[in-house]
Amino acid sequence: MAQIKLNATLGLEGTLPAISGANLTSLNASNISSGTLNSARFSGGKILQVKAKMSGGSNTNINNSSFQTPINSNYYLEITPTTVGNTIICLGGMDTNSETMGVYYHIKFCVSTDGGSSYGDITNSETSYQYLTGATRYEQNGNYLNGSHTVGNTNAHRFSFMGLSGNGTTGFYANGRASITLFEVAQ
Repeated sequence: MAQIKLNATLGLEGTLPAISGANLTSLNASNISSGTLNSARFSGGKILQVKAKMSGGSNTNINNSSFQTPINSNYYLEITPTTVGNTIICLGGMDTNSETMGVYYHIKFCVSTDGGSSYGDITNSETSYQYLTGATRYEQNGNYLNGSHTVGNTNAHRFSFMGLSGNGTTGFYANGRASITLFEVAQ
């Protein structure tokens, strides 16, 4: 086999010969702009389904220092998992209004697997927390959340928000100012 030596200043033009690339290793894929990559090359799971909902519930006022689960039983997004053990990624948020000095509130995701009769915590949930001080009104505060839930059965899962408001009332606005997006990911 003949050897070819290249001078770096001359460059290289043309096409590569049709040979096997089996011995190529440590390639950088940051410049891939087209084509198909085999899903086995990805370290994460495959997205099986996506559900999204914006607004659609009634506004609810809460003045309670324990969680109201869900904040509003009419505002939820339902997804039916395909396999036990998959993960549901939850993204969403809800606006709030507070009008009392010293009020505080928490919002986080909750889930029901029995058609909405009972709700509980999801596996992992970020909590949105606010404490109002130095003002008498805090309106249209955007609360953005994320979390994940490991599926224990293939019943329909209803995801919603749970919340509390201590030392005064907070208005939770599911009607026109809320959203939930769910992704089922195979594990």
